Amino acid sequence: MEQIIATVRGFDGALVVVPEPGGDSPEIAWGDAFFYYAPDGWVPRNTQPYGTIVTKDYPGDTACELDPPGRWRVNVQVGRTALPGLLDERHDPAAADVLLPHPVYGTLGWVCVVNPGERTTGTVVRLLREAHEAARARAARRTS
Repeated sequence: MEQIIATVRGFDGALVVVPEPGGDSPEIAWGDAFFYYAPDGWVPRNTQPYGTIVTKDYPGDTACELDPPGRWRVNVQVGRTALPGLLDERHDPAAADVLLPHPVYGTLGWVCVVNPGERTTGTVVRLLREAHEAARARAARRTS
């Protein structure tokens, strides 16, 4: 998890938010990570993160079974056109080191990997880089 966070922090214009106790974020978000394109260093007001890491089950999002210690999931917005093959297959959402459609937001163009490992870490980093570049392009269109 720390390797992925450090990699995203190295993207030009990336902002990684990791809420902690005592901050403005709700307690449920503590320990998770949210990835934005924000070259000014401020969380954008008009956009969602292009990627996240979650370290626990959220209400309505428990299929990946993230509550046991050591389990976490990276989520990446890839766009709806990148998912047709993944959406047509049956998946075990709790399987580790497997690229899957997000169990809640898959139809909206999100993929996920529980505990990325040898098989998927390279793919996850590539997808995060592509999502970052897409967020950069959207930001440029909004300002021009």
